[in-house]
Amino acid sequence: MEHVLLSGPEDEECLHFGAPVDRRTLRGLVDGQAAQLAAAGLAAGGKVALRLPPSLGFVTTLLAGWRLGAQVVLLDHRLTDHEIGLAVERLRPQVLVGSRHRPSAALRGWAEVEPVAEPVAGGRPAGTGHALVQLSSGSTGPSKVIARTAGDLIRELGCYASLAGFPRAGGRVVLLSSVVHVLGLVGGLLNSLHARAPLCVPERMTAAGILSAVAADERPTTVIGVPFHAELLAAASAPPRLPQLRRMIVAGELVRPGLPAAFTARYGVPLGTMYGMTELGVIATDLSGALHPQARPVPGVELREEGGELHIRMAASPYPGLLDPGRWSDGWLHTRDAGLLDAGTGLVTVLGRRDSQVSIGGLKVDLTEVEQTLAALPEVREAVVVFAGGAVEAFLAADEAADADAIRDGVTRLLASYKRPRRISFLAALPRTATGKLLRDPAALHAAVATPAAP
Repeated sequence: MEHVLLSGPEDEECLHFGAPVDRRTLRGLVDGQAAQLAAAGLAAGGKVALRLPPSLGFVTTLLAGWRLGAQVVLLDHRLTDHEIGLAVERLRPQVLVGSRHRPSAALRGWAEVEPVAEPVAGGRPAGTGHALVQLSSGSTGPSKVIARTAGDLIRELGCYASLAGFPRAGGRVVLLSSVVHVLGLVGGLLNSLHARAPLCVPERMTAAGILSAVAADERPTTVIGVPFHAELLAAASAPPRLPQLRRMIVAGELVRPGLPAAFTARYGVPLGTMYGMTELGVIATDLSGALHPQARPVPGVELREEGGELHIRMAASPYPGLLDPGRWSDGWLHTRDAGLLDAGTGLVTVLGRRDSQVSIGGLKVDLTEVEQTLAALPEVREAVVVFAGGAVEAFLAADEAADADAIRDGVTRLLASYKRPRRISFLAALPRTATGKLLRDPAALHAAVATPAAP
């Protein structure tokens, strides 16, 4: 993998973590990290786990592991020591790479770290030919440990190269997504190195910090993040003129109705969307924003709709070890995403998670449908709908001046009685996970509810 990613002129800028880094410098740093990993006992066919924040150290250690021919396991640096311990016990890496420094401050986009490689007692070689192992939602249970080969990653990079409007040589990327997860890693970091489109991570993940990173360079710029980042930018007051901004691309969860139009009205460029999974990366895209909520499958991806669920053809299971047959069988990955395939155009519409459907009094209620309906109300910025204690509950982010009664009237007008939330709670802002996704744990949402309600 490393040689595929680092080809190009020696003096060409490829990364920007506070200062530009050219390919010659990056190769030298990878040399140094490879020597440290080798000294800790890592060799071809071995396994190394990385617990590093977004940083130049993360990039160089990842590439150094691949240079040595090892399998690299990515652990989110925000996991607790207990969670890291469970992952190490389950995956048995031979070397664990952490940092001497304390975690970076909140809202920091990148950190300055000194990677430290330490041998792990009882560590084992890779055992498979996979180059990369990632954890879905930080879990190590069945079908939560996901492995990909170098060929898988190169195939995905080929998909990105075929997409008109995706970053390539001559442009640059401002990356907001975590490099531990698939969008930030492959669509952001690896594609930028491969396509020779320099990647910049903002110093601070605030609206001002992101806009400053875009404005810092005159080259055509694409911003890549999750819907939360687009919400943040769309709400920015009086943003600067940014003639270099070409588009923003988001993935990770459904985009609320109205956000693409709001973003375009604010910046004059499209809000593109992508649908993908850790198991195989990008699946379908709408980079122009013209198809939303539909998207076009990328070349080489075969989809089918089975009982309202999207299935994707995969020759082999992406789950090493423990396997839930409900996730992969007979050459098909079961996404657990509800969706529709248009037989005429081939376009796909992702409707939400299949597990968002609940039964109330024998009637089926799709929580995603209720959530999208509430999020479309004029006074509502964001919505989360959950099923707890046998009833539907809604948690809404609304402005302080919002009229709670008007919102409830809108719910009554738009939703059948059996779909309406039994309880609606208002917050100034909805809580999120460490990766920026909306938190959906009912107990945590109840704990976050303001007293009295915000409106």
